[in-house]
Amino acid sequence: MSDRTASVLHVDLDAFFVSMELLRRPELRGLPVVVAGGLGPRGVVNTCSYEARTFGVRSAMPVSRARQLCPAATFLESDYPYYSAASRTFHAILRDYTPLVEPAGADEAYLDVAGSERLFGDAPTIAAGIRRRIHEEIGITGSVGVSINKLVSKVASDAGKPDGLVVVTAGEEAAFFAPRPIRELPMVGPKTAEALRGLGVHTLGELARFPIGALEARFGHHGRELHARALGIFDAPVLAGHGAAKSISRETTFDNDEPSRERLRAILRGQCERVAADLSRQDRASRTITLKLRFPPFETLTRSASPGRPIDLADELFEAAGDLFERAWSEHACRPVRLIGMGATNLQERARQLRLGESMDANVLFETVAGLRDRFGDAVIQRGAEIGHSRDHHGPHH
Repeated sequence: MSDRTASVLHVDLDAFFVSMELLRRPELRGLPVVVAGGLGPRGVVNTCSYEARTFGVRSAMPVSRARQLCPAATFLESDYPYYSAASRTFHAILRDYTPLVEPAGADEAYLDVAGSERLFGDAPTIAAGIRRRIHEEIGITGSVGVSINKLVSKVASDAGKPDGLVVVTAGEEAAFFAPRPIRELPMVGPKTAEALRGLGVHTLGELARFPIGALEARFGHHGRELHARALGIFDAPVLAGHGAAKSISRETTFDNDEPSRERLRAILRGQCERVAADLSRQDRASRTITLKLRFPPFETLTRSASPGRPIDLADELFEAAGDLFERAWSEHACRPVRLIGMGATNLQERARQLRLGESMDANVLFETVAGLRDRFGDAVIQRGAEIGHSRDHHGPHH
């Protein structure tokens, strides 16, 4: 691995929604602040300031719980159009350095700058320039990780938060990972961490030294993947946002197995909106929709359906994915779910005409909302239509 150059960046805006709110309410700096998708009993935390996090507040938590944990916090309702403008500026800054930008949400992206170093300097120099421009042009801070692959750069940027730059030179991935807690590995959720601790594994170094056979016996094929990632081995390339991805998907792993049909459907709805936004950005449409469900401990099923025509709107995606979910969940006795995800596959160029009387206003809204949902664990924007429906549609995300 050491013959490769550290040219992959993960750039992540720090507490994005909160940071944007502090620009116009600077008197709240240094105080616990919570930004939520709705402030009522069904509201969900989108993000919160680092001061609020010390009280245990986190993304995707019900607002009612956040108020219990931190009653002194200032609670603000999300202002998505305001954040959207900053998000567009952020991604435009990244594209100034390389066309190889893979968006991972409104507030984060991966870049491969190997082809840009002659123009802009080496990867750490580019990372410093990006951080400076984010501060000058948007007014907030961002953290950057630099390494040979997306996995290590992601962990590095998290390690640098807030407002940090962490560079892992080629060949140092395993050494960088070794002392870090197992929960810092993106694929390790609370239940997996609990199982690993039961095996006496608390750090990524201990995980890397653990016998692969024993990991496979406990976690199946995920065991081998856990072992490789604990060493910082990860081969997925940075895919340009307009590249020819074969599929687009989103999935959510729960801290606790989720029994609520309303919550599962609402999260699936949010995933469909995010995938619809990605399809729109890439001018693609999907001929096949897939659903993924995982039941504890690692029983995973997938289902797929082909609607008979290319689809790309959130409503269309959710109609297909929702039907798959209802059938699959019923077949498994409506058991609590550890993971839910949906994907759009069999992609093709979008050549969509408006139907008689149809407007694109709804899809523009979906793109704005979906593009602003926090990432791999982070927030849902509640829709009035879902709240208004009786028992099938409502719930938070991540």
